[in-house]
Amino acid sequence: PPSGKFEIASTILEEHGYDPLPVYKEPQEGPLTKTQRTQEYPLVFNSGSRVTTDFRSQHHGIPGLYKERPEPVVTINRVDAEIRDIKNGDLVRIDTVRGTVTMRAFVSDDIIKGSIDANMGGGGPVGPKAWQECNINELTNLQHYDPISGFPVYKALLCEVAKVERNDETALKNKDINIDSGEYNNVEVQQVDPLPDRIYLDHNATTPIDPEVREAMIPYMEGDYGNPSSIYSEGKKARMAVENARRSLGQLLNCTSRRIVFTGCGSEANNLVLKGVAFANRHKNHIITTSIEHPSVFNTCKWLEKQGVRVTYLEVDETGRVHPESLLSAITENTCLVSIMTANNETGSIQPIAELANIAREHAVLFHTDSVQAIGKIPVNVSELGIDFLTLSGHKLHGPKGVGALYIRKDLHFEPLIHGGEQEVGLRAGTENVTGIVGFGKACELALQRLSQMDELRVLRVSLEQGIKELLPSAKLNGHPEERLSNTLNMTLPGIRGESMVLTLDQKGVSLSSGSACTSGSPKPSRALLAMGLSEEEAHCAVRFSLGFANTKEDIDRSISLIGAVIRESKSIVRFVPCR
Repeated sequence: PPSGKFEIASTILEEHGYDPLPVYKEPQEGPLTKTQRTQEYPLVFNSGSRVTTDFRSQHHGIPGLYKERPEPVVTINRVDAEIRDIKNGDLVRIDTVRGTVTMRAFVSDDIIKGSIDANMGGGGPVGPKAWQECNINELTNLQHYDPISGFPVYKALLCEVAKVERNDETALKNKDINIDSGEYNNVEVQQVDPLPDRIYLDHNATTPIDPEVREAMIPYMEGDYGNPSSIYSEGKKARMAVENARRSLGQLLNCTSRRIVFTGCGSEANNLVLKGVAFANRHKNHIITTSIEHPSVFNTCKWLEKQGVRVTYLEVDETGRVHPESLLSAITENTCLVSIMTANNETGSIQPIAELANIAREHAVLFHTDSVQAIGKIPVNVSELGIDFLTLSGHKLHGPKGVGALYIRKDLHFEPLIHGGEQEVGLRAGTENVTGIVGFGKACELALQRLSQMDELRVLRVSLEQGIKELLPSAKLNGHPEERLSNTLNMTLPGIRGESMVLTLDQKGVSLSSGSACTSGSPKPSRALLAMGLSEEEAHCAVRFSLGFANTKEDIDRSISLIGAVIRESKSIVRFVPCR
């Protein structure tokens, strides 16, 4: 019969053979199921909770964290402690039928009488000796796993806690250690000086919208709301704005505006050309790309392989560049498309696109280049390059997010990804993002004007690279020493994990990256760096700095100083340690 309550049925519980509506069952080991054992082990053992200063066992090697909790602690109710003559900070022994561990006691009224809660996370190879020697797993049965979570049972086990006598404690240094809950509740906050303005050194991930771009967009977020497909005044005004922006993109690429198709982003444009060409040339089912492409190209090719398309992934040299001879040897009579990025987003290495495109053209093969990272940083002239398709994106050149474009050479036909209306000459159905397109157009105007300023960025980049090498002579440049974007610096800092450097500098007010923003959520090392011959450890120790027009010499000098501080404090950074 209905219970009269809101109840949530769990399909996961049902899949494991449990009632989908959770019901309480006594644990296999507890005061009611093992009554005889309670005579020797009267307390209920719990573990698994963590404090704000302890996130995982590897962090016991960070002095700034373990100073707050130099030894593992067991929380015990005040009444239970008095019965056992245990005072706050005493060294105690926790016993179960399976083993014994030693911890410091934290006496509290916040835990129910008859229960204890012990810190987990010890037993690893890093941190103070007290943590290394205290493995909570010794108290439980590692062979008895919860069938759903896959973890051993860490709660509702029976135990006893006893005070360790002083003569048994002589080997321990922290006899009078101050023990508290380890939480930051009701802590007096000290006043600190505010950090200086942040330094943004991750312009290859995204760029701030230029004020002129923002001003150009505002009217189309307010009064100028027409649909560019409408034939009345509001629609005509919107259509004019879209076409003006299209002409700005054409001027930046040195092509006519009719060659530009707007998309929702650079990734969509890459998908459009790769899938569109593949689907339109099913009789020629071979595509050539490289092992260092952006995920929107690389993963799209992996998907096309599942659809029966054959894909060749060209290797690169230690500087991240493709040798034209490798493309020449890879082309077959069934090759329909070559897709090679103009400049790599992680290392900045620039490919010899004109030479590569010429090889493809001599064999009647279409050539696509992903120029998302190159546009606005080097001159890109589609006529001189001799390419058939080119991808670009708004947010990489101080324009808005959510808008990209594809250059398509005249008289080329392929399948659209999105079917519907006839917008964008039938290749991209859906009402145009007028506001984003207007901002994109303005950003392209500004990018064309600012190309001459890239030499100034190169000077700052060289200064940053030299400063890092002075701090850490073993630091290694990843990428071509000369044929590289003026704003991009990728370096391996031996022994220092890139993600840790990023997080530490973030706390000090500097933003940088340990890889591509599109893959930074992945624990795997950079695919591009591995393809260049780096080991997994070297790739994990890589960081990327990408400068922008707003960066100054003062920004670089302060960044170098802060990097030096981090390197000197490198013992506080998570390094490579084995998991346990």
